[in-house]
Amino acid sequence: HLQLCWLHTIPFCFVFISAALSMLSSGARGNTRSQLMSTLGYAALNQTQVDNGYEHFFHVLEHHQVNQQLAVGNIVAVRTGFQPSQQFVADIKQHYVGELLNVDFANPEEAVAQINKLIASKTHDKIKDMVKDLDPGTVMMLLNYVYFRGQWEHPFEAILTSKEDFHVDESTTVQVDMMKRMGSYDIYEDNDNHTTVVRLPYKGNTSMIIVLPDEGKMKEVEDGFTMERFQHWTQSFFKNNVDLSLPKFSISAEASLKQILQELGVTDAFSDAADFSGLSEDIKLKVSKVSHQAVLSVDETGTEAAAATTIEVECMSLPESFKLKLNRPFLVFIVDSSTETILFMGKINNPTAL
Repeated sequence: HLQLCWLHTIPFCFVFISAALSMLSSGARGNTRSQLMSTLGYAALNQTQVDNGYEHFFHVLEHHQVNQQLAVGNIVAVRTGFQPSQQFVADIKQHYVGELLNVDFANPEEAVAQINKLIASKTHDKIKDMVKDLDPGTVMMLLNYVYFRGQWEHPFEAILTSKEDFHVDESTTVQVDMMKRMGSYDIYEDNDNHTTVVRLPYKGNTSMIIVLPDEGKMKEVEDGFTMERFQHWTQSFFKNNVDLSLPKFSISAEASLKQILQELGVTDAFSDAADFSGLSEDIKLKVSKVSHQAVLSVDETGTEAAAATTIEVECMSLPESFKLKLNRPFLVFIVDSSTETILFMGKINNPTAL
C-alpha cells in the first residue's frame, strides 16, 4: 500500500495539505486523478499548471525568510529496493521541494525511528513521533512537513502576563496565562457576521489574524466561513488603539483525514480501483492511511520565537482604545502577506489542551 501522512506544526494547514494532495495527484492517473483535482478545486486546470503554481509558491516562500523561519517540504520514503517512477521523483523535487528517503519497511521499528528522526530534524524537534507504527508491506510514504517560527513585530511584556479564566464552554472554565498589550492594531467588527477580527503582525511577511465570534456564535461563524468572507474581513481593517488580552497556548492535536477525504469525493485513491501508475507501473498502489499532527505554541515573543525588543510609536490622534479579551474559543489564521495566502488556520477551543 501507499501510506500518505501529512505533517504540520499548526492545527490546520490547508495550503500545504493541498500541496501534499497535488503532489500525490502528479502520480495519479484516470479517475483517481480527476477526483483529487476536483476535490482540490482544480477542475479547470491541468496537472502541469498545478505543478508550476506550487513551484512558484514555494519559491516565493523561500525568499521571504527575513526575521522568520518557514520550513516547508515533502519527503517520499520508499521501501528499500522499490523504485518509484523517475519522472515522479523529478517532479516532486522540482515542484514540491521533495526529497527521497530509502527505508527498510520490512523492519518496522527501525523504519519508524528513521522516519521520525528526519521529521524531528525538519521541525526543530517539535514533532518527534508522527509515525507510530508501520505495516511491513508498506511500499511508500509521502510526508509533508511545515515548521513556522515567527517573532511578533510588537512583543508582549512578560511582566504583564497573569492568570485569568478562559471559558471553554458554558460549563468549563480553565486558568490560562493571559498576555496583555496596549497598542495600535488593525481591527474590524463585523456585526453582520457576529465577529471581531484583529491582525497581529509578525516581523517579516506574515501576520496572525484572530477571529473572535460573539458569545454563542462560534458554530454560526464556522458554518458561514468562506474565502470571500475572510477577504472581506482583511479588506475592512482599520487602525485603532487596542487593549488586547491573548492567552499563551501550546497545543497538540492528531487526526485521521481518510474519512474526511472520502466524504469530499476522494474515494478511488483508497480502493482497489486506485490508479497511481504515474508512481509505479510495476506495483499497484493505493492510499491506506492519511494522518495529520499539529503543534502550535504562542507566547509573549511570538510563535516559537526567541526574545526580541522593539519600540512602537503610537499616533496621539487615535480614538479611545478598543478592549479585546480573548477569553473564549477563537479562530486563528497565519497569513503570508506577499501572496495573500492562508498558511495555517485553526480553532483554539482550550489553550491548556496538550
